[in-house]
Amino acid sequence: MPSIDRFVVVTGGPGSGKSTLLDALHAVGFARSEEAGRGVIRDQTSIGGRALPWEDRELFAEAMLCWELRSFRLAAEQPGTVFFDRGVPDIIGYLRLEGLPVPEHVHVAARRFRYHRRVLIAPPWPEIYTRDTERRQTPEVAEQTYESMVATYSDYGYELVPLPRVSVEERLRFATSVLPSDPSL
Repeated sequence: MPSIDRFVVVTGGPGSGKSTLLDALHAVGFARSEEAGRGVIRDQTSIGGRALPWEDRELFAEAMLCWELRSFRLAAEQPGTVFFDRGVPDIIGYLRLEGLPVPEHVHVAARRFRYHRRVLIAPPWPEIYTRDTERRQTPEVAEQTYESMVATYSDYGYELVPLPRVSVEERLRFATSVLPSDPSL
């Protein structure tokens, strides 16, 4: 397994500025992953697949798990810090939020594929929240998703570092100041 000290997750509810921050991190030279949920929705929609949250939630979760495991392996090939747009525990948070059972192999994946112990979490931000073709959740579900991620990442022993509701530039400075120049952080 690669060194997890350089794998940093950014999580939270939908529409809270995670992907915008990750785009900014990428623009200044950090490697990043693509969000599994959006990628799976885009791919499944393009082929008429059923692994969609409004078609088959269990299949959607399995597709996201495969996506996250592949992202983890691809990140191992990148030098330096890699920022993840969500991580394996997000799938558990999703299943819990949906009231679905979490298969044992998903728990195993969350225990085996670990990230930096500090996880950046974006709190709900109603002022910037918008829906689109892939983000169909209501602001209330976005809040519930955030709460599910807080509980799930905490259950797996991660320390949550809330992202401030500030400009992208300030969030970028914050993220790079707290993680992970010193792997002992």
